[in-house]
Amino acid sequence: MNMKNILTSILIFSIILALLESCANDELTPLYGTEKNQPGKVVIIGYSALNDSIQIMVNGKPVEIGKDKRTAFVKKVEKDYDFVYHGSEDKVFEFTNKTTKEILRTYHFNAQKPKDTLSFYAKENIWLDNALTLKPGVLSLPAYSGYRFIFPTLNLYSKTGYTGTLDGIIRKINGQVLGVVENINKDQYSKFIEFPFSQPPTIIMELVKHGTTESYVSGKKITVNMTLSTNKSKLIILDEKRDVNGAFSGVDGTLNLADYFVFK
Repeated sequence: MNMKNILTSILIFSIILALLESCANDELTPLYGTEKNQPGKVVIIGYSALNDSIQIMVNGKPVEIGKDKRTAFVKKVEKDYDFVYHGSEDKVFEFTNKTTKEILRTYHFNAQKPKDTLSFYAKENIWLDNALTLKPGVLSLPAYSGYRFIFPTLNLYSKTGYTGTLDGIIRKINGQVLGVVENINKDQYSKFIEFPFSQPPTIIMELVKHGTTESYVSGKKITVNMTLSTNKSKLIILDEKRDVNGAFSGVDGTLNLADYFVFK
């Protein structure tokens, strides 16, 4: 074999080696040789307050998280997951309880939107999708306090049978009405409401059927205690609670989604 043939063989081998190395990142495969393949990315941003850790599977393969390549997480998770779409295939993201193997949530992505974001907040009996979609309201003046509300566990324990939306009548502790937030429901945040900060900072919201002053739980006045915070806009997740016997005991309003995420 002459020198020219040797150099040609070395060049061909180098090209083949480079192509093979391009396959080594996660599930990435070469983009060369087919027009149907295209790069994809899903940015995962979430927070889990569940007791057990969560595992993310993509088409049956666990996603590695962090520098230590963990395959499960608790609390906060942030991951830029890069891959390749092969033709019209879906990428199926399954969030499972690592201990019980229960599938908590399933998401489907495809090449029609090659770059996407998956954001969520998880807690016992609560899973909020698209946690970053709606931002906290913009305060109109300094020293104001603002709120939006969502009620994913509505009727979980109260079992009222009422299927309409709720209004929240917000008062100071002396009974003065500050305002009414309308159409609180399980699936979407209410409209934004804001007030000037004042002392004492405690405010009380009474939950009633929309357009009325009637409690959504028959024969029982349902109130939620909250605290005004100067220059702070909150996304409050209302949550029905139960007592030790499993009976409905009231509604909690201390969970503020804005404490867990950075909204850009």
